[in-house]
Amino acid sequence: MNETDGELGGTEPGVPDTWNFSIAVAKGWEECFFSTSTPRTRKIAMRSALTLSPDRGGIFDVLSGLVRHGFGGMQGTGKQFVSWIHETDFVRGVDLLIAREEFCGVVNLASPNPIPNCEFMQVLRDAWGIGIGWPLPGWIVEIGTWLMQTESELVLKSRRAVPDRLLAAGFQFLFPQWPAAARDLVARWRGNARSEVR
Repeated sequence: MNETDGELGGTEPGVPDTWNFSIAVAKGWEECFFSTSTPRTRKIAMRSALTLSPDRGGIFDVLSGLVRHGFGGMQGTGKQFVSWIHETDFVRGVDLLIAREEFCGVVNLASPNPIPNCEFMQVLRDAWGIGIGWPLPGWIVEIGTWLMQTESELVLKSRRAVPDRLLAAGFQFLFPQWPAAARDLVARWRGNARSEVR
């Protein structure tokens, strides 16, 4: 899904009604954003993939916790695509958008290489040096996300976003592939953990 041909979804057959909340928020936000007149201000709606950093409490920390505790297998069917971006590329992408006056409208901030959830989790286990991970069926994800007061749609819905506009502008990703990004993030997470112990 690129910026021009991408679909936000929510109308697929069998989609739970609860999945429509975050989709409706995203659509409503963009409609409001673009309908407001700002004649001297350039508008860019950044559609960010999962932005992964080694900080405590972020999505990488949550997924890594699952891996380290033996629950790092696929979530749901594992076939759903995960769109992601390393924090370094996210910041560099935002810098480019600020610097290049020709940018306006919708821009995907995502790695050019989204991958299925089962592969994403396998790579994360490899980066942690953990060989196995119990899979989490969809119903367990539903319970877990309810307990965390969030939506299962964020985990189970397939997202295959690609950053066509960044690539067309010549943006060079430092972490275009998940294995190198995962290794970097794990190493930095471990470094942060050692610093906290001192």
